[in-house]
Parts: sequence; structure tokens; C-alpha cells
Amino acid sequence: MDLIIRNARLAERSRDSQPVDIGIENGRIVAIAPGLTGDARVYDAKGCLACPGLIESHIHLDKSRIIDRCAPQDRRVLSPVVGVTPLKQGMSVEDVRLRATRTLEECILHGTTRMRTQVEVDPGIGMRGFEGVQSLIADYRWAIDIEICVFPQEGLTNYPGTDELLIEALKRGARVIGGAPRYDTDGAAQVERIFELAREFDVDIDMHLDVGHTPEGMFIHQVRDLTEKYQRGGRVVVGHMAKLSLLPPAEVAKLARRLADAGIAVTVLPATDLFLMGRDQDHSVRRGVANANLLIENGVNCSLSSNNILNPATPYGDCSLIRMANLYANVVQLDRPAELQECFNMLTGRSARVLNLKDYGFAPGNPADVVILNAQTPEQAIAEISRPLAVFKKGRQTVKWHTPELLRPPP
Repeated sequence: MDLIIRNARLAERSRDSQPVDIGIENGRIVAIAPGLTGDARVYDAKGCLACPGLIESHIHLDKSRIIDRCAPQDRRVLSPVVGVTPLKQGMSVEDVRLRATRTLEECILHGTTRMRTQVEVDPGIGMRGFEGVQSLIADYRWAIDIEICVFPQEGLTNYPGTDELLIEALKRGARVIGGAPRYDTDGAAQVERIFELAREFDVDIDMHLDVGHTPEGMFIHQVRDLTEKYQRGGRVVVGHMAKLSLLPPAEVAKLARRLADAGIAVTVLPATDLFLMGRDQDHSVRRGVANANLLIENGVNCSLSSNNILNPATPYGDCSLIRMANLYANVVQLDRPAELQECFNMLTGRSARVLNLKDYGFAPGNPADVVILNAQTPEQAIAEISRPLAVFKKGRQTVKWHTPELLRPPP
């Protein structure tokens, strides 16, 4: 073995077992057991929580860190698209790359080792955003695996030239296609076209869906029908779904069972939806964050993710998925250990299923992507927003945090 991580408390069985060792060779896990022996480097986890690398299942690297460039908007009618659109002509490949690099590195520092990033293409930005983000994939492979979901943010049927750019991006390596039908003059036609392109290029679908002040006009029903019609179950994800927060729990549960039967997963994006929803109200403001735990109870696979960092849709963020899960748990008012454990799962194993990862988790043969968190259990990590102490990518340590300590005065 090349490396042994000793005394690690595994997240999936942190409550009912003693710490174990994780043996790693040639970048892969080869053994998990107490008291492993071998001539190898040693990292002592000291009984802290160990989990597979965290997963950002939905983040926009290309338009992160632009809040300082955006003109102020009236609170009640704020639109992220209106804020970003005028800036696109001035976004060069290098500009996108520099901003995306800062965000990517912050994600890595907070324990993310896999990522699906949403990237816009349209005549305003052309392929510059795509090229800027794509250039990071090889450069940062030592720390993170990145896949691109290309999508039309400002519309497809109403924006000539966008369809051709989507096709170009798919030909140039995008592995997922998305959509944002809310911003299209013919949203239903956009959804149809996205499914058509997904079938033509045999890629997965990850759409922005159903954000608004009322539960009417939801596109999820069309997405479900097309998923069933074209047998795309397990390959369709819908992000946001803020309108679910406007429905009674019984109706959400009924819809959730239908999504589960169709094989559609949901990514909840707490920071963005909490910031954007309810802007038509000046008191008793609705939260706008879908209850992923309720969806899971009814069979839907869900993930939690950051969405945006320091831009008009989310003008703050430190790229900590643990903090994002803590925010979500506060908003939907969770406090039971099992509920918080499920929040942790939505950053790890459930996100891996959303991304259809086949080599994720602590099992012999899988890549040795490991995060050591300053906690004893997943629920403690979420409740206390625990920092990572160390991160390993394919058995190589990529991140080291120093544990804070009190400097007591001498007696």
C-alpha cells in the first residue's frame, strides 16, 4: 500500500462502530479494516469523520464572482438574467477562466472532489464561457473531476443561434444538456428540444425548473411525461423546483411518487431560492426552498448544491457544501439526527447517484477520494458546519486545514 488513513470514523457507520483504517494503493482503495499493516505513508484521522469526496451537483463556474460588475436592481423585480446579460459581451475566455478558477479552488478547499458545472451558451457569450471552464478540467484533474452541463439561460426558441451553439458544445465534450424554459417565450418547445438533443447525443439532462411566485404553470409534468415516453429514467435531473414549497405536503408527496416512478432526480439549491423567492412580498416572505427530505421519503433521489457564488442570483457564498446543507436544514426546520444524516447523504452518495457515478464511495477498487471532517458524525458535521481537516484525491493529499486551538495564558 502507498497510504494508510488510520483511525477514520466512516460516515455511513459512524454511530455504531469504531474507527477503521483505509488502505490505498495506486490511487485506489484496497482495504478497509482496523489495524491495517504495511510499509506505507500514514495519515492519522484521530477518530474524525471520513467520507468520500463531496460532490457539487449543480454550480455555475462561468458566471461566478461578478456581483461587483452588476448594476443594482429594484428588490421586488430583481432578475439575475437581467443582471448578467449586459456583461456577457465583455467576458473573455481568460476572464471566465480566472473567475472560475477562484471558485473552483474554494470548492476544492471545502472538500469537493467531483462537480457538475452548468455553463451557458448563447450568441451573447458564444463559446467563451464554455472554453474558459473546459480549460480547467485537465488542469485541476489532480484535485477534482469536472463535467459540463451546457444550457441556454436566456431562451432557446426565442434566441436564434443558441441551438447551434448547444450542438457545438455537445460535439466538443459537454456530457450533459440542460434548459431553463422559464426564460423562453415557448418553454414547452424548449423542453421538447432539450430531450431531442439529449437523445441525439446520448447525454443526460439537468434542467432548471419551476421557480416562481405561484405553483401554476409547472414544467415538471411535461418533463415527467417525456422522461417516461423516451425511457430516460435515471438520466434526468431537475434543479430548483422552488414551486414545490408552495404546495401542501400531500400534493408534493403525490408528485414525488410520480417523479420517483419516472426516475427523475431533484437538486435543491437553497441559497439561490431563498434569496430570489418571495420578492413580491414585503412581509411574511415565503422561503421558496423545496423540502428534499419530503421528496426522499417518497422515493425521489435528491442532492443539495451551491448553484451560484457571488453573482446576482446568489450574492454571497464560500463554496462550502457543509454550510449549504446547514442553511437548508435551518430553512426547512430539520433537527432529527436521521434528517441531518440525510442532508449529509445529499452531498455525498445521493449526489453520486444524481451524476450517475459508478465508481464512488468507500469500496475496494474505487478511487481513493477521501475527506476528513472535524466531526464525529454526519449530523454533527451539518449542525456545526465542520471544516475539512484533510482532502485526498486518488490517494494524494490535496488539502490541509489547520485545526484552530485556544492559546491559554500560562498558569
